Amino acid sequence: MNRSRSQVHDSSSFHEIDVAPPKPIPRRLYQVWKGNNKFGCGGRLVLGPDAGSLCLTSFLIGCPALTFCIRMLVIFKDEDPHFGYPVLSVGLFLTLLDFIFLFMTSARDPGIMPRNSHPVELDEGLSSTPSMDWANNRAPYLKIPRMKDVIVNGHTVKVKFCETCLLYRLPRASHCSICNNCVQKFDHHCPWVGQCIGLRNYASFIGFISTSSSLCLYVFVCSWLNLIRPPGSLWRAMAHDLLSVILILYCFIAIWFVGGLTVFHMYLIWTNQTTYESFRYRYDKKDNPYNKGVFRNFKDIFLSRVPASLVKFRAWTSEYDDQSVVSSYRDYTGGFSLKEKFDIEMGSKHDKDGLGVPRILQNLDYSDLDDSVKTGGNGEVAFDPQYSQGCFTAGGNPIEDKRTQ
Repeated sequence: MNRSRSQVHDSSSFHEIDVAPPKPIPRRLYQVWKGNNKFGCGGRLVLGPDAGSLCLTSFLIGCPALTFCIRMLVIFKDEDPHFGYPVLSVGLFLTLLDFIFLFMTSARDPGIMPRNSHPVELDEGLSSTPSMDWANNRAPYLKIPRMKDVIVNGHTVKVKFCETCLLYRLPRASHCSICNNCVQKFDHHCPWVGQCIGLRNYASFIGFISTSSSLCLYVFVCSWLNLIRPPGSLWRAMAHDLLSVILILYCFIAIWFVGGLTVFHMYLIWTNQTTYESFRYRYDKKDNPYNKGVFRNFKDIFLSRVPASLVKFRAWTSEYDDQSVVSSYRDYTGGFSLKEKFDIEMGSKHDKDGLGVPRILQNLDYSDLDDSVKTGGNGEVAFDPQYSQGCFTAGGNPIEDKRTQ
């Protein structure tokens, strides 16, 4: 019998793929971090996903503060240097200090907890705890207790299992839906600094809002002094110094916001609560297991060292370059979107029997196949699975059909 040579090819284009497994690529941890954070300076700066709000906050602080300093500089040169110089110096100091606290709050790790790549191992003592089905089909046969009890200062506290980070949260920790991280001693997510407020940046946040309140009050008082110092009526002074009037109105509105926020957080420090706890647990109606007394509460915030970060974002890690695998598969299939994943497996076209035809096989040209291969002896369509499996090599090159007819 004569040997037949057959070839199957894609009528549009054909791209070879490498079936070898992808090699792990060394990367920094911040480059593969699954949270929504943004990083700067090679992972040294940890920002929130809405870090762009820093521009608005900086404008709202810097614009009136700079205007006030320019006004004091004019007084220092032309009118009263003994009054303008010290007022200008204090204003510049408060403005600079305010921006420093803003940067420390927004660019520091707030206390992010490291994620687990695999579910935690259950303790034997937790076997009787009511359990929940595993979420997102990550481990469909695994059931993990939703909560477990821990003892804090003699009080029983329930800690939750995080379905996203695959860990039991520490007491007072919570998962931020905006940053997509579990944060130690989670207070709230502040849109003005574009960052979560937690264990490691709470003190700098208190410094930020306190300095902002002090700056607003300082500009408000000094602007009033600029109006009442010149001789004559107040209305006449206001007509000649509209800039001071605008600063007074601006600071009067701002002081209610930042000043009220500062007072509220001083109360939280006094009682050793977080914003999240004050609205969720209402410790005024039950015992607070974290309250150590007023002095120790303030000491823990202002006189304690900032704890070390639990996540080393600059550490090296080996991760598979999933994007390169996707791009190679896209070249082979002629391109696909996320919505076409199912179509790639099953195909959107159907044959006359109603069976799905994979998209990869829909554009193949069978015109070069011998009739003896495509049809049987009685004229019916025949399909040889052994022949279909052996007609290609891994690189996509056709091989000879060495079977005898």
